[in-house]
Amino acid sequence: MEFHINPACWHHYPPEALGELIESHPLLFPENRRPGGGDEPQYEPIQRKDSPYTDPWGCLWVTSDDGISGLVRGHPLESWDDYAALSAPDPERTDGLYPIDWAEIERQVRRAKGRGELVSGSLPHGFAFLRLQDLRGYENLMADMADGHPNLQRLVDRVSDFNAEIVRRWIELEPDLFYFPEDLGMQSGPMISPPHFRRYIMPVYQRLMAPARDNGIAVHMHCDGDIRTLAKDLVQCGVEVLNLQDQINGIDWISRNLAGKICIDLDIDRQSVTPHGTPLRIDALIREEVEKLGRREGGLMMSYGLYPGVPLENIKALMDAMETYAFYHSG
Repeated sequence: MEFHINPACWHHYPPEALGELIESHPLLFPENRRPGGGDEPQYEPIQRKDSPYTDPWGCLWVTSDDGISGLVRGHPLESWDDYAALSAPDPERTDGLYPIDWAEIERQVRRAKGRGELVSGSLPHGFAFLRLQDLRGYENLMADMADGHPNLQRLVDRVSDFNAEIVRRWIELEPDLFYFPEDLGMQSGPMISPPHFRRYIMPVYQRLMAPARDNGIAVHMHCDGDIRTLAKDLVQCGVEVLNLQDQINGIDWISRNLAGKICIDLDIDRQSVTPHGTPLRIDALIREEVEKLGRREGGLMMSYGLYPGVPLENIKALMDAMETYAFYHSG
């Protein structure tokens, strides 16, 4: 069970109220992670409302609220006329979104291994399909795929080559787990058709995930939205732990198609039950998910991302339920 508090929550809720919830739920917060002594929440560059951020690929990020990740409003390849001028970032200095210090990462990995801790590596969120979308713009990218534009595969290969170098450097550090975070779904169905996914994106995933699988490193993928028509393809790519949303994909569908076959990292509802339901309904949701998706052969993980707008009593009810049903099994 994992509970993540978005940085924006610290200026949308009374900080002392969030702090009390953290302190009273030691299973979810074993290290008591709360700002203290007047500390300010730490915002990533794409989460600062008064500071638009241009990433190393040249994409301009804008947000309207500190702590909430923004959207790309400036696409460096909105016109293919600019393709010749596009330069891929240097994987020695950046992961494609932020600067990266490989020497410091290696030191952190060594320290973690020395303490016997789980070590994980990751590509940045939106490393492939969303990176193409950030570069071209969504409508342009969809048209490129439909038309089979000759520059598109070149761009896909360039993005793939960059990511492959990031993966290679991480594999040398021998992590236990590697994260591939990228959203593919909308409220209904995926953002990309299955045929276009299989032509342009699936080969990239297979290329990037293979080194992890070949070296005994567990492959985790985070993927928001309705991804039911792509789930089997993701498993074929090499995904062993799939972080997908519960309500939008359907608990029963997940149970029939994935439970007991791969490790499910269930993303708990943030759209209906937790912001608008009752504490009793929240408790019932978590119990239902554990009962239907838990398997003695494994594996079920559950995670929740708290964003502003959820009543405090519902936050407490969810934390209580997650701690309660972490130890529950139906038979």
